[in-house]
Amino acid sequence: MVAGCVIAEECALAVSADRTWKACCSGEALLKACAGVIDAVDVEGDGGPGTVTTLKLSAAASADAGGSLMRSRTVARDDTARVLRSELLQGGKVSGLLKSEVTEVKIEAAGEGGCVVRFSVEYERIDGGGALGPEDQAALAGGHLGLLRMVEAYLIANPAEYA
Repeated sequence: MVAGCVIAEECALAVSADRTWKACCSGEALLKACAGVIDAVDVEGDGGPGTVTTLKLSAAASADAGGSLMRSRTVARDDTARVLRSELLQGGKVSGLLKSEVTEVKIEAAGEGGCVVRFSVEYERIDGGGALGPEDQAALAGGHLGLLRMVEAYLIANPAEYA
């Protein structure tokens, strides 16, 4: 990766780390939590390294995301530490600008019944340039944050799910 091409964010959620982890690692949960945004989830593999996950986005989400499919490959997964590292294979609003995009998500317990999700996106531009502009960086981070907020809302509304 080119030095400086990392976006790092964190997000506090009002749901436990265990429930958030289980939901974020479940295609079924993503379908339920992100209804209207994700129309289908296809998982090829056992969830560990090498697993390819394809999200088919709704028409409305496709316009915002710059395409109807998002495909990623799991690079590493540690259920004990609740860390998932994946690389984007296809899709994303700014993917046409990027040679590679790798995301790492870590979910940590915080307070009573809450958690903090820390994520980073490392990327390399096709043109070899430095960091993306602020709007493109916001688009990359915003997609991740939006999905996390949808999962949080779903889990709060359905307290018995993924408990």
